[in-house]
Amino acid sequence: MESSFRKNLPWVTIALIAANGILFLAAECTGSTLDTDVLIRWGGAYTAYITEGQYWRLFTAMFMHSGIRHLLNNMVMLYVLGSNLEALLGRVRYILLYIIGGLIGNYVSYYLEMKAGEDIVSVGASGAIFAVMGGVLWIVIRNHGRVRNLNLSQMLLMLGFSLYFGFVATNVANSAHVAGLISGFLLSVLLYRKPPETA
Repeated sequence: MESSFRKNLPWVTIALIAANGILFLAAECTGSTLDTDVLIRWGGAYTAYITEGQYWRLFTAMFMHSGIRHLLNNMVMLYVLGSNLEALLGRVRYILLYIIGGLIGNYVSYYLEMKAGEDIVSVGASGAIFAVMGGVLWIVIRNHGRVRNLNLSQMLLMLGFSLYFGFVATNVANSAHVAGLISGFLLSVLLYRKPPETA
């Protein structure tokens, strides 16, 4: 019973949350994560440095957050959506969707900033989380509007509010959100295999 419980825990989601939390605490120990210099030092996606070839920042920025509220908001959303997607996709396909979707979101955000001539520091897991949201959305649609404890109305409401608050808030990389959402949806189309229906 206990081993079955441990087996069913969303270990990848828990590990992602732990990684974000540990990096946040480590950065806070060297200064404030509200300070852009600290964010750059710890791997934030700084447009000028990426253009110089530091493309690894597109990955590390996915694990950095600016302030405790930013971290907690993203981690709650990651646990709610990620634990469902991990169970539905399996751990390997889930982490692939998370990382690829997050990278695509961050790259699109960087590309648009670079084209606009803006030197911006971007951090946060929200591009990857929107990819997870897109992935769950496809699976809910694929299962006739309901899967596990999620239904299509809930997903569309969550998506609508998330996009709305992103667009009305300041200092939010909405391009990463939209690109993550679309890439996660498309990746889920490729990666998800619906279990055969039983009679």
